[in-house]
Amino acid sequence: MNFYFSTRHIPALKGLPLAERVKRLDQAAKKLTVPEKTLLNILKLLVIVPVFVLILQTASNWTSLLWALLVFLLYPLLVKPIQNSMSAKYLAPAPEKENA
Repeated sequence: MNFYFSTRHIPALKGLPLAERVKRLDQAAKKLTVPEKTLLNILKLLVIVPVFVLILQTASNWTSLLWALLVFLLYPLLVKPIQNSMSAKYLAPAPEKENA
C-alpha cells in the first residue's frame, strides 16, 4: 500500500482540481469496508485520546496543554495519509482527456 500525503499524488486523481479530488476521495472513503473503517476509527482514537488526557493534566502541569496542542496539530499528518491510502484503491481511474 502506498502512502499519499497529498491528493495530488494519487494516480487516479491526477489533473483534477482540488474540489473534484476531495469529492471523489470522499466518495471512495464511503466504500471502505467495515474492518477498514474500524481500523481508521481506532487510529483516530489513538491520536485523540492522549489530547484529552493531556488536557486533564493541566491542573498539575500547565505544559501538558502545550503537548496536547502539539498532538492535536499532528492529527492530520498521521490520519489523513492513511485515510487517503486506504481510499485510493476504491477510486476509478481518471478519464483520459482527448487531444483533438
